[in-house]
Amino acid sequence: MADVIRVSAERRYDVAIGRGLLDQVPGMVDGARRVCIIHPEVMSAVGARLGDGLGEAGVEVHSLTIPDAEGAKTAAVLESCWTLLGAAGFTRSDAIIGLGGGATTDLAGFAAATWLRGIRVLQIPTTLLGMVDAAIGGKTGINTPAGKNLVGAFHSPCGVLCDLDLLVTLPRGDLRAGMAEVVKVGFTSDRTILDDILANVDACLDPEGAMIADLVRRAVQVKADVVTADFRETSATAGGGLGREVLNYGHTFGHAVARVEDFRWRHGEAVSVGLMYVAELANLAGMLPSADVALHHEVLGLLGLPTRYPSGHWAALLSAMQIDKKARGAMLRFVVLDGIGNPVNLNGPDPALMEAAYARISGP
Repeated sequence: MADVIRVSAERRYDVAIGRGLLDQVPGMVDGARRVCIIHPEVMSAVGARLGDGLGEAGVEVHSLTIPDAEGAKTAAVLESCWTLLGAAGFTRSDAIIGLGGGATTDLAGFAAATWLRGIRVLQIPTTLLGMVDAAIGGKTGINTPAGKNLVGAFHSPCGVLCDLDLLVTLPRGDLRAGMAEVVKVGFTSDRTILDDILANVDACLDPEGAMIADLVRRAVQVKADVVTADFRETSATAGGGLGREVLNYGHTFGHAVARVEDFRWRHGEAVSVGLMYVAELANLAGMLPSADVALHHEVLGLLGLPTRYPSGHWAALLSAMQIDKKARGAMLRFVVLDGIGNPVNLNGPDPALMEAAYARISGP
């Protein structure tokens, strides 16, 4: 039995969360004559299983194996998607399935957004990060040498299928990294997530347990509510509060870390350091009490996530942040907390304050 959460953006779609859900795939791309399953090598067996089910339903199945992780999000890989779709004669009634982690779903969504100016995409995230963040919300894109996710499009999926059984074989490091996005939601929107981690971190990291299913459901509900209210991230610009920008908590600095590390860090690891950075920044700005900064450190540390970043990289990090999507001209903008559960924008903080926050998290 799946929990179903509805997202209403430029189109309505459901996020199904449960176990043993893969057999539902043919019904979720009903009407498609052709389907292309885009997946990394590690998901080949699952992709073959999906292909068999679709074939039995009379669908012509194509498969494209792409590089793992951020190596998938390049213009060259995107072009290989277009080449396959063109050679196979994909039309607007056909569909793409993104089977993999957040990088895969980002790429598959962008391929779907750009082929014939938009065809259906069904997202099947196979990582915790993908389930609670990347596959939901319709943000798609690729990286460039200039930075992360700077080329992309808004394109909602026709559905998202979160089969929690796929987490059982997920490497432990990937599971921990995915928890950074869950923790983000805890700090901005649902304090009980933090309480659950503090009470029993082992249960929260058990891919076969009931707790992780509950954490996924609660994190997805928060994102669904935010995306429904502000699909294109315009509320903050229009003066309507943070809107979708609340989801960027920890990401401005986190994306800079990912760029400086040439995307070798897991996304969640970079975001974890980003969470610590904005906590320290908000504290220095007189907004977040020291006890709440300590709470960031405690929760992330319990999960085995990094809370520090080596010194000596401030110039490179600042340069990367200045081309972040959330910047406005020369002004840097950060989502920070004015207390747990109260996210606000901090626009154009003093450069000395930003560097001082970096100094606080610098170290081995």
